[in-house]
Amino acid sequence: MTNPAERLVDLLDLERIEVNIFRGRSPQESLQRVFGGQVAGQALVAAGRTADGDRPVHSLHAYFLRPGRPGVPIVYEVERVRDGRSFTTRRVTAVQQGRTIFNLTASFHRPEESGFEHQLPPAREVPDPEELPTVPEEVREHLGALPEALERMARRQPFDIRYVDRLRWTREEVEGADPRSAVWMRAVGPLGDDPLVHTCALTYASDMTLLDAVRIPVEPLWGPRGFDMASLDHAMWFHRPFRADEWFLYDQESPIATGGRGLARGRIYDRGGNLLVSVVQEGLFRSLGA
Repeated sequence: MTNPAERLVDLLDLERIEVNIFRGRSPQESLQRVFGGQVAGQALVAAGRTADGDRPVHSLHAYFLRPGRPGVPIVYEVERVRDGRSFTTRRVTAVQQGRTIFNLTASFHRPEESGFEHQLPPAREVPDPEELPTVPEEVREHLGALPEALERMARRQPFDIRYVDRLRWTREEVEGADPRSAVWMRAVGPLGDDPLVHTCALTYASDMTLLDAVRIPVEPLWGPRGFDMASLDHAMWFHRPFRADEWFLYDQESPIATGGRGLARGRIYDRGGNLLVSVVQEGLFRSLGA
């Protein structure tokens, strides 16, 4: 299997080992810890596999408790908290080598007709994704070639990411920058037609760039790192159906960073400006020189 999108679908296809217990793969990669979006996406798959198919997920709230180890399977234990007339609630605990590394609570809702509807439009007009370079193209333009490590990462990357604002490479470029970032994203290949797969794939993607907004005023997004960062918690609200293999705009901002933690929030729109998903995350930031 060479297509990164196919590998992502395979990664989200958990093994059912009991009625409410699932096992997920954790690829052996050159990372210090398992990518948080992978754990969140797999946990949501486990929750969704125990809920009625006519009730899509409308929200999730999660905590990253311990770093996961790459290459070691993760077991997802689902608690069926509630099965109501309109809402279903599931609580998922992710366990690796006997230790809880992640908790997630997800709520599913049977769609209803409402008497009103409104939304805030995107904060600004942005170029179409086809007008923007890919991340590898920007890196090659700046460095003249793609470093081997980034080349390997680009080949495995399941999402095409295109930054609305060109990447900044020096501290002088980030000085005075607003804590905001926006990217176009879509899966690099088809993800099939299961709505749960698209929801979990977007959950995976939502953790990829959100904390960029916290870093932007203090250091370039690419190049030497001055801070170590880790996701602490993650919350999402799903407003409308979508496909994660079609372009979506992820508009991100950080209202505050203090006390070694930074808060980021994002709004995900389709190409027509319809708000699809709202995201909030807090991250831990520590100076690598401390």
